[in-house]
Amino acid sequence: MTVSEMFCEREKTFLSKYAFLTSDTKGREKECPPCPNRTEFQRDRDRIIHSKSFRRLMHKTQVFLFPEDEHFRTRMTHTLEVTQIARIIARALRLNEDLCEAAALGHDLGHTPFGHSGETAMRKFYSPDFAHYKQSIRVVEKLENNGEGLNLTYEVKDAMLNHTGKCEASTLEGKIIKIADRIAYINHDIDDAIRAEILKIDDIPEKLLKVLGRGHSERINNMVSSVISESMDKPYVRFGEEIGEATMQLRNFLFENVYTNKIAKAEENKAIEMLGILYEHFVKHPEEMPEVYRKNMESDPVERCVCDYISGMTDRYAIECFRELYVPDMWRRKQ
Repeated sequence: MTVSEMFCEREKTFLSKYAFLTSDTKGREKECPPCPNRTEFQRDRDRIIHSKSFRRLMHKTQVFLFPEDEHFRTRMTHTLEVTQIARIIARALRLNEDLCEAAALGHDLGHTPFGHSGETAMRKFYSPDFAHYKQSIRVVEKLENNGEGLNLTYEVKDAMLNHTGKCEASTLEGKIIKIADRIAYINHDIDDAIRAEILKIDDIPEKLLKVLGRGHSERINNMVSSVISESMDKPYVRFGEEIGEATMQLRNFLFENVYTNKIAKAEENKAIEMLGILYEHFVKHPEEMPEVYRKNMESDPVERCVCDYISGMTDRYAIECFRELYVPDMWRRKQ
């Protein structure tokens, strides 16, 4: 028996009856020989971690554009926080931790530069239907690995695609990603807003602090504990009623006081306009894009390929690209 087979057998005896077993996966679009040392979801995790898209997350904004303080969250640190929360919940509920980990690590691979400002730009200039979670699937299916894709399992892609909004993943592990994502961003966005001095902890309604806690760690622990106690040995994953209602109210508070705050969004219009200019430029000059995006023009419209290119940029790369195209260098006389 191989190590991976041993892991799969262990799942059958240890995991909850509501867990998704690795051996039940619908598999990959392209068949490949099994790995003797890793399960299929462990392989997905490793493929994501070693991808270029994953590495670029460290230079993509979470909420605050162009922060000078290096302690503000990036899309990478957000992803790591989501992953850790998801793993804690999955482990406690005896669900498939490997599936959770892979999906959490990959859930934002398709996110644009400049956080949701970039997403707004792509909806404005490319298509109103653009969404970062759909783009994440395009990244792992068509853009990564020099256009070959990562060939992930169905269940990991399903969890990535359905981690936000009204969408629902087909597995409980996928549903954990949605909850872990919300727990992570609500709490780290409060932390960053306090660091940016646009929010004080006492600005948050006292009734919410009483239920959820005043401290960062306390709130996360209470939210995670609520999910675990409410969902233990159940065919669903959700918050307990009191914590769930308070969490939703806290999220609404952040939308009203942080996500639309004029200080936090001071550079947003500039970022949107800049990405729009880059988009229009590369639609007219697609030959200037890297080959991995150009070759897709054989099957996809140029606008789709330019959207892929812009979406994959980091904040700093987008700025540098704009600078090279539109900001003249100082002229120097040759000596």
